[in-house]
Amino acid sequence: MTQPSAADPRPRVQAGPDGHRRVAGRRCTACAEVTAFDWPRCPACRGEVEPADFGPEGVVWSSTVVRIPVPGRVPPYSLAYVDLDDGPRVLAHVVDGSWPTAEAAPIGGRVRLVPPSPDGDVRVQLLGSGVSA
Repeated sequence: MTQPSAADPRPRVQAGPDGHRRVAGRRCTACAEVTAFDWPRCPACRGEVEPADFGPEGVVWSSTVVRIPVPGRVPPYSLAYVDLDDGPRVLAHVVDGSWPTAEAAPIGGRVRLVPPSPDGDVRVQLLGSGVSA
């Protein structure tokens, strides 16, 4: 029996040369499909992929507020699916400054990637809210 992979399944957020955060992923050279994961082939057409960076901004596709206790999390906190500009959709924690927010992000709202949480969660901040993280 094989052991499950210990690889972290969350997208990698890294600082670009301009200091803005971006999600490191892949883009298909055949069909232009994008993914936030380091897959060896395109998930849509099985074509060759090349490294690509996405962001630093995007649009909220959907959001919710988690109000129940989950191990390692203090409710309430907001999660959003974000369509990164010219990139994939990622799940992110919504923050106000450097603190989690307890309000749902508005659908269609513009967000910017900020540094990931200390344990590696992807985080975004609503543009025009709070202080820069």
